[in-house]
Amino acid sequence: MYGLPPFEGVRFEFDKESNQRSPHMSNPTIIAIDLAKDVLQVCKVTSKNKISYNKAVSRKGLKELLSREKDCLVAMEACASSQYWSRFALKLGLSVKAMHARHVKPFRTTQKTDRNDALAIAVAATQLTIKPTRILTIDEQGLQSLERIRDLQKSQCIAISNQIRSLLGEFGITIAKGDKALREAMPYIFEDAENELPHSLRAVLFSQWENYRHQVEHLDSITEQLEVEVQKNHQCQKFMKLEGVGPLGAIGLVIALGDGKAFTNGRAASACIGVTPVQHSSGGKENIGSIAKKSSGQRLRSV
Repeated sequence: MYGLPPFEGVRFEFDKESNQRSPHMSNPTIIAIDLAKDVLQVCKVTSKNKISYNKAVSRKGLKELLSREKDCLVAMEACASSQYWSRFALKLGLSVKAMHARHVKPFRTTQKTDRNDALAIAVAATQLTIKPTRILTIDEQGLQSLERIRDLQKSQCIAISNQIRSLLGEFGITIAKGDKALREAMPYIFEDAENELPHSLRAVLFSQWENYRHQVEHLDSITEQLEVEVQKNHQCQKFMKLEGVGPLGAIGLVIALGDGKAFTNGRAASACIGVTPVQHSSGGKENIGSIAKKSSGQRLRSV
C-alpha cells in the first residue's frame, strides 16, 4: 500500500546520479534525519525494514555517526541546513534523498514529536512517487544567498518608502508613485516651513529619509555584485540568452534546474519551475487546467 515500506520481495536501490530509486535492486539501509539547529533526531531503518535505533544526537555526534555508515541512504526534509548535511553525506560516499516537507507530513501517523518525524522521513524515503529536491553546489548556494539578501534589502527599501509616504499623507502631503518622484519631492518637503510638519517629526523623518537613501545605495551595491557573479557563471550566461531572462531570472533557473541532469525530459524541468498546467483527470478522461498560481516556481515566475 502507498505510505508503507516496500512489500516483501520488492527491492529498491538509490541511484546517486539521478537521485532516484530503481526497482528490482537491493533495499538500502535508511538513515532518516529530523534536522534541527543543535540536537538532531536520527532514525535508522535496516534493509529488512527494522528500526535499529531512533535517538537524538548532537551535530558532532551526527558527523561521527554518518562517518561510520556505509552503503546507506540518508533521508531528510528539504529545510534549513539540509543542503549542508546533504553535501556532507555525499562527501562520505553515501546516497542522499532530501524531500519537501509537505510530502513527508502524510506519513506521520501519530502525534508530532522528533521521533515520529524522523520515522515519517524514513517511511517517505521508500516511496517511488516522492521525488527528491536537487542538492545545490557551493557556488549555486552562494548565488541563491546573494539573491535572497538582495530580495530582503529590496523589501526593506519598499517598507521605508511606504512608511514615509503614509506618514506624510496624514498631513496632506502626497507624493507620486516611483522612487524618482520620492527623491525629487523630499528635499522640497523638508525645506517647506509651511507644510505644518511638527519640528520633532521633521527631524526624525529626515533621519528616516537618510536611512532610506543608505538602504537604496546598499541595494544597488548588492545588485552590482550579483551581476558580476552572474557574468562569471557560464550556466547563467546560457539562460540569459533566452528571451526575457535577466540576471535574476538566470539565477533562479540555475538554482531550480542546475545543469538539467536531474530531469529525465523537458516536461519534468517545466513542472519543477511551475509552468505546466495542473491535471484533474479520472476515468480515462483528461482534464487539463491552467498553471497553478501557488505551484512550485512561484518566486521564479515573479522575477
